[in-house]
Amino acid sequence: MTGVTGVSAAPRTTALVGAAPSGDHGPMMTVFEVYLAPGTASADLLTAEVINETGAQVMTVQEAELVGFQGLKTLDGAGDVRLIAVRARDATWIHRCLETSGAVASFRLHQVD
Repeated sequence: MTGVTGVSAAPRTTALVGAAPSGDHGPMMTVFEVYLAPGTASADLLTAEVINETGAQVMTVQEAELVGFQGLKTLDGAGDVRLIAVRARDATWIHRCLETSGAVASFRLHQVD
């Protein structure tokens, strides 16, 4: 430390607070089940800025199954479905985007641990 004599400041090598065990702070991820409005596409759902800032992943149900998402039962006859996976902390942002998007006919959200 500068300005103080006789005191040396070694760099900290341990965390101030230990990591919490898994699952102690609620859901880790939110998955939005989005039904596209007729004539729209996945690219119409979120802007590039929102995807870059949140790390949101937009995928078809088949693509989601390939990366490990299973058990989601989409609504029969409700149209073209996309899933958007995002960190729980960014879910409110994505929710607002979907509510105001003309590309969205409807959506549901699922919290994932």
